[in-house]
Amino acid sequence: MKKALVAYFSVRGAEGITGKMAARLAGGIGADLYEISPVQPYTKADCNWMDKRSRSTVEMQDRGCRPAIATRVENMDAYEVVFVGFPIWWYREPSIIDTFMEAYDFTGKTVVPFATSGGSSIGNSAANMQELAPGAKLVAGKRFAAKTSADDLCAWAQAWL
Repeated sequence: MKKALVAYFSVRGAEGITGKMAARLAGGIGADLYEISPVQPYTKADCNWMDKRSRSTVEMQDRGCRPAIATRVENMDAYEVVFVGFPIWWYREPSIIDTFMEAYDFTGKTVVPFATSGGSSIGNSAANMQELAPGAKLVAGKRFAAKTSADDLCAWAQAWL
C-alpha cells in the first residue's frame, strides 16, 4: 500500500462535516491526517455567502486570494498519495486549498480531491488544483454526502492506494 496523507480544510476543524469525513477516511485507510488550518480562523459571519462583503465571498471573488495556513506538513516528501478534502464554496475549492496546493511540490504524487456539499458538485476543482500543482497527477475526485460511511470512503480510495 502507498503512503498516504489526508489533508483537509473545514471551517469547524475536526468537528466539521469535512473534518469528520477526513478522519473516517484516514482511519479507514491507515493514512496520516493533517488539518489545513487558516492563520485567521473563519467565523460564522465570515462564511455568510449571502453577504457580498463577507470574508469568504470576497476571497472567492478574487482568484489570486491565498489565505495563510497556520502550520506545514513537515514530511510531505514521504507521501505518494495526498487526499485533499474541502467543502465546496461557490462551486469550487476554497481559496485556502489553492494556498495549500502552491505550498508544496506535488511532482510525482497522486492528488485526490474529495469534497462535501449540500448539493453542489465538485465542479472544476481538480482542474484548478492541477494548474497549481503541474507536476502532480490530479484525479477528478468526488463529492460525498455528509454521512458517507468509512467503508464507502475506503472502497472509493482503494483505486489510488
